[in-house]
Parts: sequence; structure tokens; C-alpha cells
Amino acid sequence: MTAIRLLIVDDDPLVRAGLSLMLGGADDIEIVGEAADGGEVGALVDRTRPDVVLMDIRMPAVDGLTATESLRRREDAPQVVVLTTFHADDQVLRALRAGAAGFVLKDTPPAEIVAAVRRVAAGDPVLSPAVTRQLMAHAAGTAGDTRRTRARARAAGLGDREREVAVAVGRGLANAEIASELYMSVATVKAHVSRILAKLDLNNRVQIALLAHDAGLLEETDRS
Repeated sequence: MTAIRLLIVDDDPLVRAGLSLMLGGADDIEIVGEAADGGEVGALVDRTRPDVVLMDIRMPAVDGLTATESLRRREDAPQVVVLTTFHADDQVLRALRAGAAGFVLKDTPPAEIVAAVRRVAAGDPVLSPAVTRQLMAHAAGTAGDTRRTRARARAAGLGDREREVAVAVGRGLANAEIASELYMSVATVKAHVSRILAKLDLNNRVQIALLAHDAGLLEETDRS
């Protein structure tokens, strides 16, 4: 079994040491590097080639948002899990819009952080349906008219079935739940999700959920 290559980024040396101790103890995770600031991340990624970056949001020089945006523009970008002390705020939303696969709170139990790294490495987002709904509620207070217009224009290219799947993803449903609700196989749901990601040039399901919300697709479904 190939170990998950993990890079830890946090400006607090005690936090980095704790995370390294905790995550390095997992037999399928290899800590390939540590950084104290977002400005160090690019060079470290080039050198260590991590699969996953555990990224603090708030750092004094180059913050985790800027570093995440820079990383996710790369062709072979590693997955990013954001470390934060807040459940849902503007910075978390910005990180997710930039392509982070999810976030974990700094006081999350160690086993759950290990599980989050494993899920992201396997291509799954680190957001439960409850957290997705919380984020959507927070986004409702921050989405402007310009974002709504742009999101609607992008979503207009989706077919009817793709739109239904995008709405279900926006509601925080897992593939099996979507399959049951829309009367299709899990493989077909996965195929639709892949096509949505490609059509809308998105990185992951979290971004599908945010775009579906920004475009008002969930509201349209509620009204129908």
C-alpha cells in the first residue's frame, strides 16, 4: 500500500508538532514536509510532491487562502484540507471556492483528522451534509448579484439530469442517496458528477454545491 504523502502548513510550531505526531503515527500517512507560512508552500510542494496539504487559513505573511488559490491553479495540484477555528465564515467559503476539498476544525479529535486526510486522498470531500447545509446558509448572506448572474450563466450549460444531480450535491447528499432519490445507479451518478466537474471547470463536489447554491438552483427546486 502506497502511503499518503502529507504536507502540514501552520504558523504555530506547537500545532505543527502535534499534527505531525498525530498523523505520522498512522501507518498509511507519510509526513513529507512542514511549512510555517503560505509563502513556503509552492517550493515545498515542488520538492516533496504531497498528495494532500493540511493548510492553516490564518498566517501572518502569506495566508492559507492565497496559498490554496495558488496551489489549485497547478496542473497536478495536491488536494487541500483547510485548518480553521471557525465552522463557517467568509474565509472558509473562499478556500472552498478556490478548490479546497474541505476543512477540519483545529479542535477536531485526532482520529477524525486522520480520517479526513484519508478521505481527501481517496477523492472524497471532507464535508458532512450538516456542514454543507451550514455553509450554504452562510453563503446565502454573502452571495451578491454578480455572483448569482455568473453562476446562472455557468449552470445554464447543464442538462436536465446533470442539473438534478448538481442540486442533490448542493443539498449534501452522498452518491448512494442521489441514486436512490433520482432512480439511477451509483455509477451513473458518478458519471454525471464527473461531467458536471468537467463542464463547469470545477475541482470537486464542494464547488458543485457552492455553484448550485449561488445559481439559485436549490431555491428553484424548493419552489417547484
